[in-house]
Amino acid sequence: MTITAAADGSALGNPGPAGWGWYIDDERWDCGGWAHGTNNMGELMAVLDLLQQTAHLDEELHVICDSKYVINSITTWMPGWKRKGWRKKDGKPVLNVEIMQALDAAMAGRAVTFEWVKGHAGHELNEEADRLATSAAAAWQQGSAPTPGPGIPGARREHPAAAASPTDGPDPLSLF
Repeated sequence: MTITAAADGSALGNPGPAGWGWYIDDERWDCGGWAHGTNNMGELMAVLDLLQQTAHLDEELHVICDSKYVINSITTWMPGWKRKGWRKKDGKPVLNVEIMQALDAAMAGRAVTFEWVKGHAGHELNEEADRLATSAAAAWQQGSAPTPGPGIPGARREHPAAAASPTDGPDPLSLF
């Protein structure tokens, strides 16, 4: 059996209050974020948290995402970055490298496929992931951490953002 989930990120101001969310169904979803981050950080973190929470399951994972940056980073660019010491073709450091390295570790040995969908085009799962990510960013904008979802039963769950100060929020790169 394959688990199908959508993952999305949001940043109000980009950078600004940022959120991430992933959605499988009404019983399995999650969200989080930071007082200050970027949309790409949110997009990446949504996929990372989904991978981490499903790591104990034997099912294949199919991730629906409206970010070509995330999909290309994981499926196309990452092997070259690793060979070059996490540097891009031009020699500059890979952006969001800590999240990228955590994604690389979370992908190891996993059967994961990615599907790009156009954002804000009515795809039911993607729309729900977008709502979660945007709501999480809005919570930080209002000065409070978002309420995490139920996640995946049996998963090791860590939500450092939920316990952080709403004024500063955690450094998203210190979560790894």
